[in-house]
Amino acid sequence: MRMSLAQRVLLTWLFTLLFLIMLVLKLDEKAPWNWFLIFIPVWIFDTILLVMLIVKMAGRCKSGFDPRNGSQNIKKKAWYLIAMLLKLAFCLALCAKLQRFTAMKLAYVFIPLWALLIGGMIELGYNIFYVRRD
Repeated sequence: MRMSLAQRVLLTWLFTLLFLIMLVLKLDEKAPWNWFLIFIPVWIFDTILLVMLIVKMAGRCKSGFDPRNGSQNIKKKAWYLIAMLLKLAFCLALCAKLQRFTAMKLAYVFIPLWALLIGGMIELGYNIFYVRRD
């Protein structure tokens, strides 16, 4: 289940284009679609990424794997999994708010996004300022 860089770029571009076209049609009131329907390309793309990530993480469970070789790698993959789940929570909360399924304040809708951004800044700072002690 390995994709080349060109395939990943093409897939990302395709799902982004589909999402933006559907979003523009909804915002121009040309299509009376549900907000959850608008976000389907985003969720399909996220599902593909989650499946690929889970398959890579499950590969560590096979026999003959040396856990000493990838302790940092599993931490990075765990962060990716948490980030994807935070993004999913934000998208679901945003769709529920836009569709008026809930009377949640907009500040509460953005909590998963803020947590994702703070975690991303911490990860970036860790990668920039981490000094290996060998």
